[in-house]
Amino acid sequence: MSFRVRGLSPDPFRKYFEMPDAALREIGALRVIAAEPGLPCRVSLRHAPVGDEILLLNYEHQPANTPYRASHAIYVCRSSTEPFDEVDVVPEVIVSRLVSVRAFDTRHMMVDAEVIEGQHAAALFDRLLSDPATGYLQVHNAKRGCYSARVERA
Repeated sequence: MSFRVRGLSPDPFRKYFEMPDAALREIGALRVIAAEPGLPCRVSLRHAPVGDEILLLNYEHQPANTPYRASHAIYVCRSSTEPFDEVDVVPEVIVSRLVSVRAFDTRHMMVDAEVIEGQHAAALFDRLLSDPATGYLQVHNAKRGCYSARVERA
């Protein structure tokens, strides 16, 4: 079964890049310059280029009014202008990590979950999406719990 991985739209985050650091702190966000490789942008689903301006902020990745409603920290790069949106391609920020893949039904209730090395994620996406009870998947970094991406049937 084909799957589609989607990064976040950059549009809701643009206003934060224009805010002064003090205003970002008031909302619990932080502006940093990527000093080392490996910080995962949730728009491009690539690692932030060293030297890029990035924001670390809280994002509500599961907004439905269910027991699974949730938010967590994410990074967004200023240079990311187009969201990742590919079919049957696992992006580098997933391939390079231990991930938690969570399957949700159309009522936003969790129906399955598994932790797996990211290089094996495609097979897991296929298996979880082949279950008719699954409406979509969410991928999180297993170690720190950060939201990574949404996966749907293609």
